[in-house]
Amino acid sequence: MKVIVLCSGGMDSVTALHWAAREHTVVAALSCDYGAKHNARELPYAAEQARLLGVRHEVAALDFLPRLFTSALLQGGAEIPEGHYADVTMRQTVVPFRNAILLSVACGFAESVRAEGLVIAAHGGDHAIYPDCREEFMRSMGETMRLGTYAGIALLRPFIALDKGAIAALGGRLGVDFGQTWSCYRGREIHCGRCGTCVERREAFAQAGLPDPTRYEAEPPLPPRPEGTG
Repeated sequence: MKVIVLCSGGMDSVTALHWAAREHTVVAALSCDYGAKHNARELPYAAEQARLLGVRHEVAALDFLPRLFTSALLQGGAEIPEGHYADVTMRQTVVPFRNAILLSVACGFAESVRAEGLVIAAHGGDHAIYPDCREEFMRSMGETMRLGTYAGIALLRPFIALDKGAIAALGGRLGVDFGQTWSCYRGREIHCGRCGTCVERREAFAQAGLPDPTRYEAEPPLPPRPEGTG
């Protein structure tokens, strides 16, 4: 199948890009610059991973989000919270309806470049705090994309039932250089090691039994996973 891949430059989407390159024909990788605090750190990695695979890379500028939306993840928003990725405080980083917006842009792009499918790296670890990463939403959005395009664009979500440790393990098997990916929501010179996304990243490498190539400002003990989150 000819597909495009939503690729931010993070661990999950870069692994999805490499997975898609093995399983499908990747027409292009699409990144979205939506005013997140870490976009400037993350997007160059998406461009480099696409270059390594010989894939066209495009960036969609969605600069209206920080003006109209409220989220700690966006420029001008509150401080990024520390703690476990599944903590309720991480809900501050939710960008309202973000995946619907990104998927709508990507779906239009996919049909324009004559792709048949669109790959997104939403995974099981996102379900606790991001409603637009859950399978119920993805299934509904996939049906909307199919019905709303002449090509009947398919929404592929290969990681929807996996946790980040399993994605890291898959990336290791695919030969992904995770040192060339970015996670930290704070978007500083190096990963902070303490925010929810850094905690999740550190935890994923430990679960996968892989060496962590990331430089962190600090590596305190990993916080316990909140009860009821698996």
